[in-house]
Amino acid sequence: MIETVIVPDTKDSTSRPAKKPDDASVGEVIDFVKTYALQETVGPLKGAGSWLGFGTAAALTLSLGLMFLLIGLLRVLQTEWDRSATGSLSWVAYAITLLVTIVVLGLTVMRIKKSTLNKEPK
Repeated sequence: MIETVIVPDTKDSTSRPAKKPDDASVGEVIDFVKTYALQETVGPLKGAGSWLGFGTAAALTLSLGLMFLLIGLLRVLQTEWDRSATGSLSWVAYAITLLVTIVVLGLTVMRIKKSTLNKEPK
């Protein structure tokens, strides 16, 4: 037995006209607004999180390395320069280390650039 299916005529006068592509329902507009808001808020926040994470890790690593270098400088000055290890000039090794620390800090601050999180491609 063969079954037949009746297909309605597409030129029927009672059928609704097709939607134009520019027409959008209220629900679609709300979905578009939600998608746009997520794109403009969550996206930059994810970029800021990774930017802050890498910056924090770099700052901690750099500060730890510089601390070891400056303590090494102090110990070298105290052991290799006999006059600074004892007597009335024992503070000179600390003063030299402090001076080097201030110079390194000044160079570091001068190298800081004020840039945005989301750079626009040129």
